[in-house]
Amino acid sequence: MSTGLQASHSEAAAPMAAGARLEAMRRRVRLSRVAVWTVIAAGPIALCVAVASTPTTVQAAAADKPTAVRTATASNPSGPGGYAQLFLGAWLRSSAGDATSAQARLAQSMAPDVDLPETAAGAQSAPRSVTAVRSAQRDAAAWSVTVAAQYADGSVRYFAVPVAADRSGTSFAVTGAPGVVAGPARAQVPASPYRVSVPDGDLSSALGEFLAAYLTGAGEVDRYIAPGVNLTAVSPAPYTAVSVEQVLAVEETAGAEKVPADGTKVRVLVRVEAQDAGGRWPLAYELTLKARSSRWEVAAFESGTVQGGGAR
Repeated sequence: MSTGLQASHSEAAAPMAAGARLEAMRRRVRLSRVAVWTVIAAGPIALCVAVASTPTTVQAAAADKPTAVRTATASNPSGPGGYAQLFLGAWLRSSAGDATSAQARLAQSMAPDVDLPETAAGAQSAPRSVTAVRSAQRDAAAWSVTVAAQYADGSVRYFAVPVAADRSGTSFAVTGAPGVVAGPARAQVPASPYRVSVPDGDLSSALGEFLAAYLTGAGEVDRYIAPGVNLTAVSPAPYTAVSVEQVLAVEETAGAEKVPADGTKVRVLVRVEAQDAGGRWPLAYELTLKARSSRWEVAAFESGTVQGGGAR
C-alpha cells in the first residue's frame, strides 16, 4: 500500500474512532439515567442501599487531606518565633502606666490576658534589639519560644514566651506572660575539616584576586570562576581593599607547589582582612576551587562549614 493511501486511511480512521467513543459515552449516560430512575421507582429502601454503596471513594479522598495540613504545620517551626519576637518587643517597650501607647496596644492585641509591666522612673531603658533564638514544640498546638533581649549596656536577658498555633500554621496567639529563663548553652564546636595549611602560591593568589573583585570591584569576577558558575560581585562594593591572611584546605592537593591536573577540586577556608572607611574587618569564606589549564578557578561559593570533611 502506498504512503499516500496509508495516510488517507489514517485520517479517515481518526474521526470514525472519535465518533465511536462519543457514541459509547452517550450510551453510558443513558444507562446511568435509566438506573437512577429505576432506583427511585423502586422506593426509599433501594435508594438508601444505592446511596450507602457510593461514598467509599469520597471517604478515602477526605481522609488524605488532614495529613497534608499536619505536615505543613510541622515543617514551619519558624512561624511562632517571629510572632513571639514581635510580642516581646512590644511588651518590654510598654508600661501599665501608659496603656494607650502604640507598643502597649500592640502587646495587648496579641495577648489580651497578659498584664503589662510597671516600669519605675529611671529604670533600665527598653531593649535595643529582640531576637527569637529557639522554638520548641510542646504538642500539636503549643510552642515555647525563647527570645533574647539585648540592652544598650550589652547585657542580654532571655524570655520564654508561650505561643499557640492553629493547624495550618498561619494563626498564632500568646497564651501567657513571658518568663525570664537561662540562655541557651554554648554548643560544642566540631573539629574543623580544614587542616591543611596552604602556603603562598598560585592558589592563595587566585583567592586574593577573586575576593578583591568580589568585595571591592577591582576587576571582573567572571575572570576567576569556572565555566558554568553563576556568581556576581557584591554591589555596591563594601570595601576598598582585601588582603589574604590565611588559607586552609581539606585536601592535601591544595598545598602542592604546582597546579594539579585539570578537574582536580579542593575545598578551602580563606581568612581575609577587608578595609573600608570605618576600619578593618576580619572575614572568612569557604570555597571550592577547580584546576583548569594550569590555573585555579572558583567552582563553588560555599556557605557553612563542611562537617567531617565530606564531599558536597
